[in-house]
Amino acid sequence: MVRATISARRLRASECITTSIHMAKKRLWKRFIDQPVVEWTLFAVGLILLLISPLVGAIPGPGGVLVAGVGLALVLKTSMWAKRHYVRFKRWRPKAGRWTDWALQRRSPRRREAIRKAQQTSGGN
Repeated sequence: MVRATISARRLRASECITTSIHMAKKRLWKRFIDQPVVEWTLFAVGLILLLISPLVGAIPGPGGVLVAGVGLALVLKTSMWAKRHYVRFKRWRPKAGRWTDWALQRRSPRRREAIRKAQQTSGGN
């Protein structure tokens, strides 16, 4: 019986091609988004979506909420002013802030909630 062995060095040296491609695409996308023209365009599109959401909301169905959510996400992604006001809103109305975090599918509130629950189960230490 012939046994083929692969050295650990050879296994470590091989990179997953799909992961490398994914990382390169992510880096390129981040560089593209960070350009001022693109940021301002996304901000303007977000404001337009927020402004037309009441009109879309008049049509039967959940369209207005979805359009407003996408618009809010674009504005929060590109504007520090909007982020500061969002944080102020969350401090003023914590329950509504949790709902908006859930709607925007933000990771940081989920992480904070998991830490809070872990501290409660460990006795607060």
